[in-house]
Amino acid sequence: MLTEKQYKLLIYINKVLKETGCSPSFEEMKQAVGLKSKSGIHALIEALEERNFIKKLPHKARALEVIRMPRFKPSAIIEEEKKREIALQNSAAQIPLYGKIAAGTPIEAIANETETIPVPFEMVSQGQFYALTIEGESMIEAGILDGDTVIIKRAETANNGDIVVALVDNNEATLKKIKINGENIQLIPCNKDYSTRTFHASQVKIQGILSGLLRTYH
Repeated sequence: MLTEKQYKLLIYINKVLKETGCSPSFEEMKQAVGLKSKSGIHALIEALEERNFIKKLPHKARALEVIRMPRFKPSAIIEEEKKREIALQNSAAQIPLYGKIAAGTPIEAIANETETIPVPFEMVSQGQFYALTIEGESMIEAGILDGDTVIIKRAETANNGDIVVALVDNNEATLKKIKINGENIQLIPCNKDYSTRTFHASQVKIQGILSGLLRTYH
């Protein structure tokens, strides 16, 4: 099992190598793990090399290669992550997270609350909200990607141009831009490869308006 500092340094080195293709400097490594001296970094690198997590590349200054990653996290890291999660939950509102909603082809309406997610209070300060996971690519030109989590404010009416959750014929739900023209409602994708669909107003019920978006980068 690695120590907390060894683990943090290895994760940081691996991250920088993947992002830049170059090893971080000693100064960058010092800041990343909270050490004040280069000697401390040297000691951590030696320990990681002895345990076959990294190796130094010959003929290159401070060039490192990650050989393998640890299978387990140090207990101190696990406790630190738990504290951050608790702090996030205490500083956020919990809203229902429903299932996936197709941003390409309508799917059966999502009605059952399965779990909740923490959302910053400022995103849900007024009104009732719920979250949906996006499936599909028909809204990519609006910056809504497959796998995103959208925050929806409950509403039964909307203005032209709003992005809404629309319930079609009482059994299909979809996320689209809306255009109301008399007794007709157009559900407009934000992707040139998808077609606009037109319905009679009696076929469409608005279930909410897009309020925000959450995205996780891996």
